[in-house]
Amino acid sequence: MGFSSAVRRSGGTGRLGETPCRPQALNGAPSTPRRPPRGILLAHFESDRELALNTIITTIDLIGTFAFAISGATVGVRNRLDIFGVLVLSFAAATAGGITRDLMIGATPPVALANWHYLAVSCLAGIITFYRYSDIERLRNPVRLFDAAGLALFAVIGSLKALDHGLGPVGAVLLGMLSGIGGGIVRDVLVARTPVVFQSDLYAIAAMLGAIVVVVGVALELPAVPVMVASATVCFGLRYMAIRYDWHLPVAPPS
Repeated sequence: MGFSSAVRRSGGTGRLGETPCRPQALNGAPSTPRRPPRGILLAHFESDRELALNTIITTIDLIGTFAFAISGATVGVRNRLDIFGVLVLSFAAATAGGITRDLMIGATPPVALANWHYLAVSCLAGIITFYRYSDIERLRNPVRLFDAAGLALFAVIGSLKALDHGLGPVGAVLLGMLSGIGGGIVRDVLVARTPVVFQSDLYAIAAMLGAIVVVVGVALELPAVPVMVASATVCFGLRYMAIRYDWHLPVAPPS
């Protein structure tokens, strides 16, 4: 029931063209109009807050899509693909993790296929990279930098969505990690190179730690936005430091 409905039910003539009159008390004195029930106001507040949070989550998801799409398009340009190949690689890198996540939790059709914004953002990133590759290449390690940003944002969204669909803490962490690393794996496989996640770089570990921050924050009932910021910061920070200082996991010794 809306706010106006509550007001109408609290008193008034209900006729068009007439001035609403105050309800009379038993002694004939006009009574004070009643306020809407507290539950209605709280419901409106909760609805607005949920809408704002959903908007934030969608925005983060699209930013992560753009970052991963640039990393995929950059790899495509480096491998001398034509513009169609670059766009395919940018879309695959940007959406593979999210599509896998949605299929595993039964959220069908996957949002990346149902919402045209994801395709548009991926294509925009691919076109920008194709025609402005020299500007992007001036950044230090552009593929790794944008890949780290996408990894962090997708780990946050993946773990949140897993919890929202009823997965436990362990499942949410694993799905958050998968959301982050899925796009990079598909991107590398399409250009026939060993995926970064299978090399010594701290890649999946960073995504997993970011997802853990989300799960712990939700369990402690902390505010959603600070939890998401902290999770993305931990994931991106660890990945960036690993790139900058060459941190890596032990590798198998040669035979």
